[in-house]
Amino acid sequence: MLDLTADLSLDQRPRSVSPEWHDPSRYWPRLSAATGHLPAPVAVIDRDALRYNALDLLVRAGGLPIRVASKSVRIRSVLDAVLQMPGFRGILAFTLAEALWLAETHDDIVVGYPTVDRAGLAQLFAAEEAARRITLMGDDPAHLDIIDSVASAGSRPDIRVAIDADASLRSIALGHIGVRRSALFTAGEVAAFARKIVRRPGFRLVGLQMYEAQIAGQGDNAGADAPVIRLMQARSRSELRERRAAIVSALSEVAALEFLNGGGTGSLEFTGSDESLPEASAGSGLLGGHLFDGYRSFRPAPASAFAFDVVRRPAADIATVLGGGWIASGPAVASRQPLPVWPQGLRTLSREAAGEVQTPLQGREAERLGVGDRVWFRHAKSGEPAERIDSYQLVSGDEIVDELPTYRGEGKAFL
Repeated sequence: MLDLTADLSLDQRPRSVSPEWHDPSRYWPRLSAATGHLPAPVAVIDRDALRYNALDLLVRAGGLPIRVASKSVRIRSVLDAVLQMPGFRGILAFTLAEALWLAETHDDIVVGYPTVDRAGLAQLFAAEEAARRITLMGDDPAHLDIIDSVASAGSRPDIRVAIDADASLRSIALGHIGVRRSALFTAGEVAAFARKIVRRPGFRLVGLQMYEAQIAGQGDNAGADAPVIRLMQARSRSELRERRAAIVSALSEVAALEFLNGGGTGSLEFTGSDESLPEASAGSGLLGGHLFDGYRSFRPAPASAFAFDVVRRPAADIATVLGGGWIASGPAVASRQPLPVWPQGLRTLSREAAGEVQTPLQGREAERLGVGDRVWFRHAKSGEPAERIDSYQLVSGDEIVDELPTYRGEGKAFL
């Protein structure tokens, strides 16, 4: 059983002594030694690195409780273990079906996206305990209509609802900066929708969510445009702090909310300093996908990784592994590829990149790799590899101490 609470104190957060993963020549060979007897592809989670990352998130949040974004984990045992740590509270789920499953063992789940899953809604209505544990997200009266179309007020439990408000930056010069989520932007728009919810039978308004992707998901220390990104983020923080406070104030006149949620792994310092927010959310920082290497304020440990075996040598400076094409969602750019990390100095070919079945790797170290040797990769995102594998090997020191099934390994595929 994965336990991250043994001998736990914040004095064990990141120390001045460099941890092992700062020395690739120690970290990756240790994982190879622990898992070398297993066939590839093999995926691992290093327990010490996971705990390091969890503690680092808590420190960066400045005392705010963190709601765990399950899409960035997708391993139930990791969710369970992290939520046993003081400072983590509740789950931010990504589908209603997932929330219903997790509600069997967890009592505070917010579905972070609207649902039109009528079968799932019927299941929610039939289980009063689940209806008490799960909060649905909405930003449009159509979302309420869908719920009522399955069962009207009075014939079902009251449904807990939170409002998703747009936290993007709207620039006169650059237009919309951030992700396209809610259409609700101003305090007046959010309050108007809130009044519709509280006046409608069968619904309880309990929360607000605002996710600033242009800060939380955009590294400020990667590439030539980093200075421009920092300037944009500074302006966004200033604008959002003022607008979010106005939204919270407007909502306080409509309903007494149970939670106000914001932030993500890349913006925890900002979230923790925003007096309008009593809780943050994060998930990617636990396992440390390589997209989060490009931040000035933090650097997650590579707590999760996967390895493929070399199966051919098509040229003197090329070694080809079986597998590799575990591409992350988002824009189809190079940063969405898995990153070869050990041996160091490997790169994919520009004309092939990471392939569906095989991935040629080039570089000085490729000349030394033989058929049967193993290459370690990090995924761009933290949760998506779980859709490719049935389990992670939990490594502590030089040995495997547990096997952690993914959602897929438990027979679940929610998206």
